[in-house]
Amino acid sequence: MDENTPAPAATDPAASEPADPAVADLLTPYPVGLLLHGRRVVVVGGGHVAQRRVPTLIAAGADVVLVSPEVTPAIEGLGPEITWVRRRFAEGDLDNAWYALAATDSAEVNEAVARAAEERRIFCVRSDDASRATAWTPAVGRHDGVTVAVLSNREPRRSAALRDAVVEGMREGRIAARTAAHHTPGVTLVGGGPGDPELITVAGRKALMEADVVVADRLAPRELLAELPADVELIDVAKLPRGRSATQETINQVIVEQALAGKRVARFKGGDNFVFGRGYEEIIACREAGVSVTVIPGLTSPVSVPGLAGVPVTHRGVTHEFTVISGHLPPGHPESLTNWTAVAQLTGTLVLMMAVENAPAIASVLLAGGRDAATPVAVVCDGSMPTERTVLATLGTLGEVLQREAVRPPAIIVVGEVVRVAHPDAF
Repeated sequence: MDENTPAPAATDPAASEPADPAVADLLTPYPVGLLLHGRRVVVVGGGHVAQRRVPTLIAAGADVVLVSPEVTPAIEGLGPEITWVRRRFAEGDLDNAWYALAATDSAEVNEAVARAAEERRIFCVRSDDASRATAWTPAVGRHDGVTVAVLSNREPRRSAALRDAVVEGMREGRIAARTAAHHTPGVTLVGGGPGDPELITVAGRKALMEADVVVADRLAPRELLAELPADVELIDVAKLPRGRSATQETINQVIVEQALAGKRVARFKGGDNFVFGRGYEEIIACREAGVSVTVIPGLTSPVSVPGLAGVPVTHRGVTHEFTVISGHLPPGHPESLTNWTAVAQLTGTLVLMMAVENAPAIASVLLAGGRDAATPVAVVCDGSMPTERTVLATLGTLGEVLQREAVRPPAIIVVGEVVRVAHPDAF
């Protein structure tokens, strides 16, 4: 193998164990951020270490010169983004360089690169022996304009684990270095998903942790409220079925007033803001008041809850459509906007939300409109929560089964042949 041939076994400088541990224990790196934009950086070696490092150098705007007779296909694919010198290393390659990486599988070549760099007062990373380098590559992560770099002496996995933990914490908002930008007054509508706190989006969790005020309803994942910083104000706007309830007008007034008072408001809702969540009413209220408003969607319950229960809302060869309907009003109600006669003619999946109380009446209308009484039905109760359970029935037996099984809201009702696909033994 040529001395500059790509080296699968070569390791990263931050990940390499020095030849002399005793020497390494005495080394204390001085962390610094290099601004390499437009500056010459020389990488010697074209293997997998270089393959990992070159893209980040390009992203930093460095003028990357890579010296190696051969390179990996990925490096070759970088094309005009780097200058590939297709030969062995020569000391003159480091002339006018600001930074160097010795990343070959040859200790002799890496030593020559390090020596030439020392003579020119150029900091040099070595992939084979960190104790003989003048610079180490940290485990690096970036988020929201912040760069996190972790160095630990001869413990690369620890460095990477710490880096990942910090970046993940920043993304989720558990680690929040609040800035003036984060405190820009306004409202963010946060969809919390079906209920399990692990199913909120990363962006949603981050918005909660960066808020000054969280306005939460009953179906928002309540466990996440315990993670809020102590100085975050929590306003409860729960809407209990057939019970105490904050009016939508009151909720609109609360979020607008808090934002106009200079607060960053997170309006925390269950499911998705725009699927029977009245989220757009809140957007209209904010816009009319001149309040900045953004939306972070949540996992949509009529799709995610059946999915978690193992029931697909579509299946090849079974259905070409699914229809999501609010069942909070029974068929025939003067305020109902649903054409139940037309719905009964559909052959695809029906997903009914907020329909537990009115399910028997809905089933009767569907049967009268032509749906088969043997049509399979799955009722997913407390979807995504520890108490989740699935109750099976048919359109003909739905009312009886709901009563026998003491089904209470919240529940998603899935009507159609996809239920038979998920539970073939039951039908």
